[in-house]
Amino acid sequence: MMAAMDPIDRLTSWHAIYDLLCDYMRGQDRLDPVLHRSVFHDDATTDYGDGWRGDADGFVAFAQRVLTPHHANHHMIGQVRIDFESADTAFGEVYFQAFHRTESEAGEEEDLWVSGRYVDRYERRAGAWKIAHRSELVDWVRTEPAADGLMKAGHFPLGARAPHDLSCRREEMRVR
Repeated sequence: MMAAMDPIDRLTSWHAIYDLLCDYMRGQDRLDPVLHRSVFHDDATTDYGDGWRGDADGFVAFAQRVLTPHHANHHMIGQVRIDFESADTAFGEVYFQAFHRTESEAGEEEDLWVSGRYVDRYERRAGAWKIAHRSELVDWVRTEPAADGLMKAGHFPLGARAPHDLSCRREEMRVR
């Protein structure tokens, strides 16, 4: 059994790991491969089943290539459980739900929903927490026709990919 972790270190470590989780999702949704890659240690491994197993560089290239043709992506983080095995090693279970606006073979827009969990190992090296291994477990998948006519009618500002999304235009936000 590990000695009790300093409470402040535990809290700051938990938040550093949570920031990684958010950066991972943002890197996917904004199609930002540099941010997406930044959450992994250089020797990190990944296991996404038959879609991709291997190193982090290959995974990020694979994921960015798969997501690029989508009209939109929206990844949400649910429950996050982080268990510290030591001051420099932790394990996580992260629930997620991913929305993908895609196009059917018939050319119709459709929505692909994927829900599951990431099972991770995080390591702190040279003071920085990053993902050392990530496995994705899929709990359910659903595809349905797109049904968001209100959005297309121009009633709402729409999200976009980097650098066009409002979240990427900080100077514009300073003057609002």
